[in-house]
Amino acid sequence: MKRFDCSAVVFDLDGVLVDSAAYVEQQWRRWASARGLRPEPFLRVCHGRRALETIRMAAPHLDAEAEVRAFIPLEEATSAPIGPLPGAQRLLATLPIGTWAVATSGIRPVATSRLRRAGLPVPPVLICAEDVTRGKPSPDAFLLAARSLGLPPEQCLVVEDAPAGVQAARAAEMGVIALTTTHSADQLGADACTASLVGVHLGRVNRAADGRERLEVLVVEA
Repeated sequence: MKRFDCSAVVFDLDGVLVDSAAYVEQQWRRWASARGLRPEPFLRVCHGRRALETIRMAAPHLDAEAEVRAFIPLEEATSAPIGPLPGAQRLLATLPIGTWAVATSGIRPVATSRLRRAGLPVPPVLICAEDVTRGKPSPDAFLLAARSLGLPPEQCLVVEDAPAGVQAARAAEMGVIALTTTHSADQLGADACTASLVGVHLGRVNRAADGRERLEVLVVEA
């Protein structure tokens, strides 16, 4: 078991809190097929990245900004069900108010829709694709999350599932736990790896000299 000390936890969304990995890949397959492109190059890099960076990496010959405007996914009631990943509801319910945030590569309407469809709360601090100039693996989303929480980056702990997200957390100088929901542990290189949030637990909660709560986060590695 590994132990982390922090003042807040910043979660990625897809593959961490909500079970949407297959849905995300389905959207990329449909988009690529509609343009006569092979989906595999996009599927290799789409997890943890904004659509803009994904298209720039996988199809540099395209006008990525124009393609993103055409790619905006619709979260409709008729879409395939999206539920919470194991452990998500339990962990979020145990974290004190104001000690967690979400930083996702998705756009805000999609992020809020997926949280609600999964039965999870929408946090006051929700950083989305349109909030930053550079997406993951740039640290911008995590740094903005820390700033919005009123914390220095080193007091935040990130939970991610994709190499780009782990790299972004490293660049932000934050500790990072990786879940092996979309990638293997050897692809992630995080401070701790576990299969899902079932292996992540809140330990002691103390109040520091600055008046902020300090969280003990325990990870059962798998």
